Amino acid sequence: MSGGAAAVELRAAASPAWGASLGRWLWLGPLLLTMLLPFAWMAAISLAPRAGGSFARAAAGPWDLSSYRALFASAHLGRYLLNSAAVATAVVLLNVATAATVGYVLGRRRVPGEKLWTLGIVATLMLPKQVLMVPLYLVMARLHLLDTYAALVLPFAVDAFSVFLVRQYVLGLPIELEEAARVDGASDWVIFRAVVLPLMKPVLAVVAIQSFLTNWNSFLFPLIFVDSDRLRTLPVGLALLSQTEHSVDWGFLMAGSTVASLPVLAVFLLFQRHILSGLLAGAEK
Repeated sequence: MSGGAAAVELRAAASPAWGASLGRWLWLGPLLLTMLLPFAWMAAISLAPRAGGSFARAAAGPWDLSSYRALFASAHLGRYLLNSAAVATAVVLLNVATAATVGYVLGRRRVPGEKLWTLGIVATLMLPKQVLMVPLYLVMARLHLLDTYAALVLPFAVDAFSVFLVRQYVLGLPIELEEAARVDGASDWVIFRAVVLPLMKPVLAVVAIQSFLTNWNSFLFPLIFVDSDRLRTLPVGLALLSQTEHSVDWGFLMAGSTVASLPVLAVFLLFQRHILSGLLAGAEK
């Protein structure tokens, strides 16, 4: 009797957990499919270039690698990849540097108008990037930086979300470590470099990852700020290479898009824990 009662209790305990898991899949499954469908569509059309833009025709086949062979045979692909990698690296380094310094100052130092500065940073998060398109173009034109690498890097060297994220993270760090270093005679720069920066590694990793993902996929601003083919980044270059006189080579475009998305997927899969922890860092305050 005792063994039967224990089995009944175990089944009763497992039943709610199984039901909860099934319920999660019932509403998360369709959401997952909607996110995976565009990628499957892109990959299918890249393997079936004669299908045009039809997913049904592409899924039916036949499949071949002609679009990928044409892509890697293009003389421009290497240049576009190099430009995207160089621009993304520069933007990531500048974003990490500016977010670390500005975020630390706003989180630890009493500066004139501190609340106003923080409010201004938060307010810019509500503005879509497209609103800044015309002002940034005019600034680049006045500085004679259009059609240069600087036009691809400088407008994105500072990111308001990254600064705010670092500030919120710094507010949660124990200040006693900095005070102990200051008592030992360490300067502000030494405290920041030797004490604070090692503690900020998790949030700075998030800043670097998000900056890379955003810049690697950027299309609109590089299209507007750069005219020379030698300076084009991968998304812009692929879009222009795939255009013929009267149509778009969808197989070529989707093959390029698939290749361009692989670094983004790899970065996200490798650092997804850092991304989620960084997004939740500000919410814990």
